[in-house]
Parts: sequence; structure tokens; C-alpha cells
Amino acid sequence: MIAQNENALSLRIKEEAQRLGFELVGISPVKLPPHEESFAEWLRQGFSGQLEYMKRTEELRRNPHRLVPWAASLVSVGMNYYTPFSRPAASQQPKGWISRYAWGDDYHHLIKDRLESLLDSIRRICNGPVEGKAFVDSGPVLEREFAGIAGIGWIGKNTHLISPQNGSWFFLGELFLSIPLAYDRPIRDRCGKCELCLKACPTGAFVGPYVLDARRCISYLTIELKGFIPRHLRPLVGSHIFGCDICQEICPYNVKARPTMEKAYAPRAGLYAPDLIPLLSLDEKEFRHRFRGSPILRAKRKGLLRNVAVALGNAKSHEALPALIRALDDEETLVRGHVAWALGQIGSPKAISALGKRLRIESDPTVRMEIEDAITAAENTHSTKTDSTASNLQ
Repeated sequence: MIAQNENALSLRIKEEAQRLGFELVGISPVKLPPHEESFAEWLRQGFSGQLEYMKRTEELRRNPHRLVPWAASLVSVGMNYYTPFSRPAASQQPKGWISRYAWGDDYHHLIKDRLESLLDSIRRICNGPVEGKAFVDSGPVLEREFAGIAGIGWIGKNTHLISPQNGSWFFLGELFLSIPLAYDRPIRDRCGKCELCLKACPTGAFVGPYVLDARRCISYLTIELKGFIPRHLRPLVGSHIFGCDICQEICPYNVKARPTMEKAYAPRAGLYAPDLIPLLSLDEKEFRHRFRGSPILRAKRKGLLRNVAVALGNAKSHEALPALIRALDDEETLVRGHVAWALGQIGSPKAISALGKRLRIESDPTVRMEIEDAITAAENTHSTKTDSTASNLQ
């Protein structure tokens, strides 16, 4: 009789979750994640980079009983955010790429509110006290591990959770509950011999299948990294200014991805393939106004403008020279340093002159080094172009 009640309650919970907009729903017992030792080894290898919060919360992530000792069950949910816009064709006006998940409103609050609504519904259904705790991404939970246990997908070689019917364009959330429920079964890994995602990564961030070195990942470099992007990786970042998407775009399971029905995730104006040059001129107030309620605020102004400078350097955009030269006087050392690198990539006499002028007044040693190296790179580029022109005239 108890099992029958648990089955009925679990079915009601899934129906309510789907009504709230969660396309994927699975239920699992609260237990140690199957790959918690692999997570610990990943941390030991240093693959988490500067994600210090991962190290601080290691024990909570590896053992949910320390996080929610009262919990018996875990409801894992997935909400589709896919919008079927492809990368823009090359154009004279340089454009940047923002990951699809950041085109609309910040998902954290939306999903957390929906999970709280789900908890309220469960309490009404049970007609009694039910303890619950919701987490969305920022909590110390190995969410993909639990989603896999709950059968809503498997962790693919690109480390994303993949649903066989729906692909991987999903936000994940978790609702821990104090009540026992009927549990779903995990599904098998269906990546097979496919390694398209591993081969497509521009920075070679995958150490191997299922193992990501965050220190080389474009999403990490453009969002989580707070300092200077390693110089040898900057050319590989391309036009990405917030996140990436490449390893998901190449995945065969995403070929038939359905567009999201959630209006909050629809692209805001200027967030799909935005023009890069105007972004470089944003001050702090304009940045906060433009990206209010957006995940892009996570990068902060100095992080976003750092990324924009790198993208413009990779585009070698002469149209961007006036904006880049103005940005050499930015108050943030992080911005000035990457702007200097971008000017070095363009390598025109005008860029060399601007770098020389800034070097005479620059006081920050790191930025000075960036400028000096940029001048060398620019002079080499200009010399090569001059030699090539002279050769063609002969």
C-alpha cells in the first residue's frame, strides 16, 4: 500500500513539474553520487582552475547527506532554453558570440521560483509537513550526477547532461524532499564511439572523454576567470565574449532540438551576435543597465570588455581602432591589457603609435608588459605586410 502511494505521489509530482515548464523530470534516492571519487580526482588534478568554491564545498558535493541530512528523495528537473539561431556569417562589422543560455533572463531566479512552487504543490498534495530545499546551479550539488541517477539523461563525453529525445540545451535544478518516493532508473550512456565534441573544441579543453580541463574551456575563460586570459589561448577564443556552445552545437543529439516555450529565455535585443565595437565603450552604469537581469552580469564590466577586446583582436578589425585606442585609457587594468593585445594583433602604424603613447604614461607593470609585447607583435606584423607589398611590386 505504501509503495502504491509512493507511485501515485511521484506521478503527481512529475505532472506538476511538467505543468510548471520542466520538460525533464526524474526522481532518485538521496545517496552518494556514483562518480564522486572522479570529482575529487578532478579537483586534485587542478582542472577546476580558479573555481575555489568547488574546493571549499567538495565534501558537501560528494556527500549530499552533509548538505541535507533530512532528505530522502531528490527531484531532478530540466528546462529547455534552446533558441534555433545559428552563428552569423562573416561581416564587415565584427560580431561577438554569447552562449545561448545567456540570451534571455537569468535562469537562476526563474527556476528557483518554479521549484519553490513545486514544493508548495507537494505540500498541498501530501496535506502535511514536507521539508524541502531547492538548488539551481549555484548550490553545492553535483546536479548532472543526480540527474543521471534520476534517468533524465546521461553525462556525455562533453560533460553535459544529454537526453536521448531532447538533447542537452537544458537548465538543471534540484528539489530535495524529506519524503520517500518511487524512484526512476538511470539510462545507459549513448555516446558510443562518437567524439565530435572532443575534436571540435577550439582550445583542446578535453583531457579525454568525460574529463574537462576548465582552465582551457572558453566558457571558463570568458566567465569564471577573473584575471588575464593566458596569451597563448587568446587567439583560440575567437569571437566568443561570454560562453561558447561549440561542444553542444556539434552533438548529434541536438540536431532535432525543439525551441523553448519559455518566453523569458527568448533573445533580448543585442544579445544574439552583438556588434562588438559599441560594447567596448560601455561604462559601469551602462553595463548594468543593459544587462540587468542577465547572466552576463556575472562576468562584470571588466570581464566582458576584456573578452570584447580579445574578440576584436582576433577579428583584426581596423574599424575598431578608434574604440580600442580610447579603451587604452580605461580605468581597469584588465581591460587596458587586453586592449593592448588587440592593437598588437591589428598591427597598423596607428595602433603602434597609440601603444607607444600609452606606454609612456602606463604605471601598472602587467599592462606595461602587455603593451611592450603588443608593440613588438604589431611591428612584426607591419614589417611583414610592408615586405609583402614590396615583393608584389617587384
